[in-house]
Order: sequence, then C-alpha cells, then structure tokens
Amino acid sequence: MSDQNQSSIQTLLSDALRDTTDLARKEVALFRAELSENMRSLFIGLAMIVGAAVFAIAAIILFTEALVKWLATVVGSEALAALIVGGAMAVIAVGLVLYGRSIMSAGSLVPTRALRSIQRDTTVLSERVAG
Repeated sequence: MSDQNQSSIQTLLSDALRDTTDLARKEVALFRAELSENMRSLFIGLAMIVGAAVFAIAAIILFTEALVKWLATVVGSEALAALIVGGAMAVIAVGLVLYGRSIMSAGSLVPTRALRSIQRDTTVLSERVAG
C-alpha cells in the first residue's frame, strides 16, 4: 500500500509539474500576443503623429503663400490673412497630434488580459494545493 501511495504521489507531482509547465507556456504565448497587439497600437499612434508633422510641413510649404494672398484680397490685409491661415493649420496639426497621443496612451500598452489570466491561474493553483 505504501508503494501505491508513493506511486500515486509521484504521478500527481509529475502531472502538476506538467500542467504548470503547460500553463506557463500558454501564459507566455498570451503575453507575447497581447504585447504584439499593444505595440501595433503604439506604431499606429506614432504614424499618426508623423502624419501630423508631414501634413503640417506640406501644408505650410504648398498652401500658405497662396491662401495668404487670396485671403489678403478678401480681408484687405496680408498680415491678418497670414495670421488666419497659420492659425487654421496649427489647429489641424494639434488635432492630429492629440488623436495620435490618445491612441498610444500608456494604459493601452498594459497586457491586461495576460495579467488577469495569471491572477486567475494563481488562484486556481493555490486552491488545488490547499485543498
């Protein structure tokens, strides 16, 4: 009977070790997948900021002079026209930067699903060991 108990204990321990190893592998895979998804959001946010910068530069180079000259004929002042055009372009650039920054907020980079899964697994393992 002692040999049978020792054999069943060894079987239980080897099963627990195998299950723990499998669980750890799955948790690492989940962590990698979630981190990859979060990095994608980060790169999209960076692309939006780069797009904002490119748009701002291109807009300044290509349209500023033409808009200022056209608006100067409407408002009667080239200085006022330049101020209006520059303000509109600045508003567009700021809007794109704020949108890009909101996409890559720090909270969106945390692998929350993996953390919840690890906490749940820890609870289940603790209950198995205790009971």
